[in-house]
Amino acid sequence: MRFIQIIEYRTSRIDEFNALIDSWVEKNAGHRLATRSLQTRDRDGENVYLNIVEFPSHEAAMRNSDRPETSEFAARAAALCDGPPVFRNLDLVNEWTFQA
Repeated sequence: MRFIQIIEYRTSRIDEFNALIDSWVEKNAGHRLATRSLQTRDRDGENVYLNIVEFPSHEAAMRNSDRPETSEFAARAAALCDGPPVFRNLDLVNEWTFQA
């Protein structure tokens, strides 16, 4: 079953945060366990962002969490945030795709 993790965080240093993400993506090319990632900005909250990360399974997400590269990234990302992130861990139950 596919698994989605939503990470909500607040940062006034989004350019530095995005540079960190770009660096992590490049460094982990060919070794990533996530299949898709979206970064969103909350229109109703100042400096509030949510990253939506999809994995093939919960087990793959846990393997990703156990990687030293992920721990290093999380520590560096936390230093750029204005408080601790909030995680939501979701099993994908249904999916619909619509054409405009």
